Formats: sequence, structure tokens, C-alpha cells
Amino acid sequence: MRSYTLIAPAKINLYLEIIGDRSDGYHELVMILQSIDLADEIHLQAGSIDAIRLRCNYPELPTDRGNLAYRAAELMTVKFPVAYAKYGGVDINIQKRIPIAAGLAGGSANAAAVLVGIDLLWNLGLTLTELEQLGSLLGSDIPFCVGGGTAIATGRGEQLSPLNALDNIYIVLGKYRSLEVSTAWAYKTYRQQFGETYLRDTESLAARAAAVHSGSMVKAIVNRDPKEIAEKLHNDLERVVLPEYPQVLQLRETFAAAGVLGTMMSGSGPTVFGICESQQQAEQVKTRVRETIPDKDLELFVTQTITHGVQLTVNR
Repeated sequence: MRSYTLIAPAKINLYLEIIGDRSDGYHELVMILQSIDLADEIHLQAGSIDAIRLRCNYPELPTDRGNLAYRAAELMTVKFPVAYAKYGGVDINIQKRIPIAAGLAGGSANAAAVLVGIDLLWNLGLTLTELEQLGSLLGSDIPFCVGGGTAIATGRGEQLSPLNALDNIYIVLGKYRSLEVSTAWAYKTYRQQFGETYLRDTESLAARAAAVHSGSMVKAIVNRDPKEIAEKLHNDLERVVLPEYPQVLQLRETFAAAGVLGTMMSGSGPTVFGICESQQQAEQVKTRVRETIPDKDLELFVTQTITHGVQLTVNR
């Protein structure tokens, strides 16, 4: 049976600004997203029966519609019924390395890999844009996870403008395994506390989104300057998450004290990352953070920025 193995990288937010409300209930956002080489491995194989079957090495993750990867496969059966009838179901095996509920888009990356894998399994010949459009039907981060690299994301996060991709900038990540922050809670709380600052008219929203394209963070990325990038890190959601979750605040402060160029929470958290000058420094920071916070519940990773999203590794 034909099968494909794909690598599904995580992402971090280098920039996250909430600029307004949307009529669909989501927030109008301006973000700069960056792929990192911490990744899950997704194996897809043509199924022997007309069904979707999903397995995962994390027993706490659902293997039905509660999993974005399952819903991605389900979407493909609906959108391409002729191919589904011809090729049959799909078996999906997820080997997770990205921490779950971490603000790193692990579930979205898995879903993106399933879209890419089924496109290959069923010989659909979809373009990158078509795969991104399919992903946007499932979640805001999925379109970015398909192609990855470095991009400005606007709208609710699904409208992408690629930037010169960054690679080989070393990052340290920290996440308490048992700690989760609800994305819905974070955005709802931000609206409650800071909704009066939102831009209200379409022209102002468009102008603010456009301003980021020529802003200081984009210039730092174009210059490929880790120090400058670290100085421009910004995440509005820290304003509600850090006061509510002292562990996240402590971790952020510990990263700063360990000598990183800059540190911030990714997305709605609770993962904190620090930008480093080199792999050697990243390893040193990891050691210092571990010595300061010897909690076994704290997971620490050294990773680096990469220029791509989902990638094929093995096929037959």
C-alpha cells in the first residue's frame, strides 16, 4: 500500500497584535509567524477500508473528530468524494514531539501534514494556495503550517504574506507539561479588559495591518539580525496571561535572567521562548533555566528557525 511520512514543524509568534473585532466573532490580528525545527512526524497510508483511522503516541490526545488531523482527513473526503471513492480511506499515525496545548500550533501542523499527505495519496495535484484555503476552513494557524517559513498573518491569522525566511536562529523553548492556557479564554479576557482600544472602522484596521509590513520587526527580519528581532518581540496576550499564570511569568523572567537576547510567550501560551546568539548559548541558557527551575514538569527544548512548513520525508 502507498504511504507517506511527513514532518510537521511547530511555529512561534515573533509578533502578535490584536487590533479589533471581526463580525465572525474572531479577533482582527496582525502576527508574524515563524517555523521552528521542533516537529511531529505524520505517517499516512492508504487504508484497507473506507474509513479514517488515527493513532497517536500521546494517549491523552483524541483519535476521532476531537483531533484536528482527523478533521483534516474528513474534510478531504467531503471535498474530493470521487478520489475518496477511488482510493479509499486513510490510516494516520502521529508521532508527537511538539508539546500539546502549548501555543506552538502542534495540532494545526498535524492537520496541515494530513492535507498535504492526502493530496499526495490521492494524486490530487493541489497547489500550495489550494491547500492553504482548505486549511483555513479548519483553523487559523493551519494555512501557515502548510508552507511555513516566515510570514505576516492578518485577518484571523489565515491571510498570509511571506517574508524572507529566517533560518539558523537558535531558540530555547520552555513549557510546563501539565499547564494549559485556553486560547478562547485568553482572547475573551483580552476583549473584556482592552476592548476599548480596538480599532472600529475598516480603513483603520487595514491601515494598521499595512503598517506592520513596513514596521521595525519586518526590517529586523529582512536584516536577519537576531538582536534586533529580539528587541522587537511583541505579544498582546501577555497582558492577560502573565498576571493570571505566575508560572509563565516566572519562566519568562528566568529566561531573561539566563542571558537570552529576548524572550516572550508564544501565542496564547503557556510556552515561553528565548532567542539566542548561537547553539552554544542556547544550550547554556537551557542549563541555567533548568538549574533555576528544577521542576520535572518543565520541558525545555533547544531548536532553531527554519524556512519551511510541512515536508515529505519518505514515500513508496
